[in-house]
Amino acid sequence: MGNTLIVGGSVIDGSGAPPRPSTDVLVSGSRIHLIGTEAAAAAELLADLVRIDARGKTVMPGLIDAHTHVTLGEPASNDELFFRREPASAAMIAAYNVPKLLRAGVTSFLDADGLFNIGPALRDCINAGIVQGPTMKSGGYALMTAVGGTAGRLIPDEGTAGYAEVTHNRDEMVRAVRRQVKEGADCIKIHVTGSVPGRKGEFSVWKLDELKAVCETAHELGAWVLGHCRSTDATLQAALAGIDIIYHASFLDEACVDAVSEAKSAICPTFTFLANLAEFGSKAGSEMAALDWFRSEIEATAEIMRLAYDRGIPLLCGTETGFTVTPIGEWHAREMELFVRHLGLTPLEAITCGTKNGAIATREQGETGEIREGMRADILVVDGDPSRDVTILQDKRNLIHVICRGVDTDLTPIPPRSNLPGERSMSWTAVPLTWGLAHS
Repeated sequence: MGNTLIVGGSVIDGSGAPPRPSTDVLVSGSRIHLIGTEAAAAAELLADLVRIDARGKTVMPGLIDAHTHVTLGEPASNDELFFRREPASAAMIAAYNVPKLLRAGVTSFLDADGLFNIGPALRDCINAGIVQGPTMKSGGYALMTAVGGTAGRLIPDEGTAGYAEVTHNRDEMVRAVRRQVKEGADCIKIHVTGSVPGRKGEFSVWKLDELKAVCETAHELGAWVLGHCRSTDATLQAALAGIDIIYHASFLDEACVDAVSEAKSAICPTFTFLANLAEFGSKAGSEMAALDWFRSEIEATAEIMRLAYDRGIPLLCGTETGFTVTPIGEWHAREMELFVRHLGLTPLEAITCGTKNGAIATREQGETGEIREGMRADILVVDGDPSRDVTILQDKRNLIHVICRGVDTDLTPIPPRSNLPGERSMSWTAVPLTWGLAHS
């Protein structure tokens, strides 16, 4: 890696400060060396210098997606996820997919849980230069009780299936955490809520002492804990147990906000998945009843989520990337738009959530997420001004340069692939072919 001078851009540093117009940024190796007038002067002394003309453009930190599932293979259903994946091809597909994140402006991401413990191996391959991708941190299997997670009865009563590992008691939970850390997991994911047939929504399926056992064990081993919480009670329990990052926090109330603030936890609402279904799901053939439910979940959560933000609770941007509703490389900037629209944040405040705050998810605070001297050189050069309209970051044509760890990414799109045999569920019909339908 050599030296790069980014000339004359308007710098959004990720801290929430106003843009700095006509500001140079000097990158040396994998680090931001100098910013401002000193950068150009120092660059004159360097022989191996590459210049990027950013005049009229914006220079900002790379995006950090705090909630992805890049090993799932973008399933359209739980049937595909649990019964149509096998380890070898799933790992190859994940390696094929992960460079798409860079091309969408993501320079770091947290893969919360995934199939067959592929995540830690994929992270190591990125670090070793075998696979091109953003800086990655990864969980292993998601811990569940026998009640299950969002897949209901598809979750087995014991063992592992898909992304799930079922535990029954405190000893098994502690043992699973220790094994996952030994196998390379950076963090431990808990499905605090689950769903079962015949009951609307999700409800808590863990006891508080069980959650505490997982958190205590993980923290002792240097891992952090993530909690999937889509009920009021689950968010409260997660905070009381010491879960570090609470995903969704659906239907949280003021008591939850107090507990999360006391615990110094962060929240990653992950509105993108819900909003994509609610706003665009009909175009992809989603059921209308589900769309209304997801829309109402955002509406019921947003007001108190804003209270959490005003109380100083860090909000992170996550997308639940890895499903057909959130394909890899497509929606990583959308959460910022939703924070502006539903929480009333300014574009600059939303950008901080998607950059500086995101470093909380990867445990790299002070390492990345800001344009600051000494920080890792994870930088976007953007055609346009996202401090006025944050939605421009969703159009990849506006990403002129994506610099990750000091390396300027080749932004040539990844060629499309074909489905593997048996990878997708096949339906004879979308609805029952009744006599009445045939003759209507």
